[in-house]
Amino acid sequence: MALTNQLALTSNQRDELINVLKARFEKHKNRHQNIAWADVAAKLDANPAKVWSLNEMELTGGEPDVVEYDSATDEYVFYDCSVESPKGRRSVCYDREGQDSRKEYKPENNAVDLAAELGIDLLTEEQYRALQQLGPFDTKTSSWIMTPAAIRKLGGALFAEYRYGHVFVFHNSAPSYYAARGFRGSLRV
Repeated sequence: MALTNQLALTSNQRDELINVLKARFEKHKNRHQNIAWADVAAKLDANPAKVWSLNEMELTGGEPDVVEYDSATDEYVFYDCSVESPKGRRSVCYDREGQDSRKEYKPENNAVDLAAELGIDLLTEEQYRALQQLGPFDTKTSSWIMTPAAIRKLGGALFAEYRYGHVFVFHNSAPSYYAARGFRGSLRV
């Protein structure tokens, strides 16, 4: 999926996205109890670059939604809440080094670079586990997650999925990629 090369949305694009986010917010109140949409909307109004990133999350199939309010930083935290790993972000290696090391059948992109282009962060293992407390996600797919430097230095990368009522965190070589593996991200606004 081609990403736009601008960091601002037209007023129509912005309004359409805000309507989608608000409808999702209202539909899934269990994800953000004690958070008011008016407060989230005020943060979005003040952060057009973050709104652009949310739009990119939406365009790539992430279905972003508010999952937390961080009172220490006064930020709302959005996660990709699509039931399966975002469709527009699958079939990617973990990072550029992994992608470049493939001798053949190189994918078009990698999770780390694509997340940076979107202006988001890959979910950590802790964030992935927290997401799973909100409902079952990745029951048919898997998602790359942030990999500790010590594991990555040895050539590995981590991914996670939800099967049999449990979150599983696995390792794979960073150059690997599969049609059913993408990545989930987070964004602080």
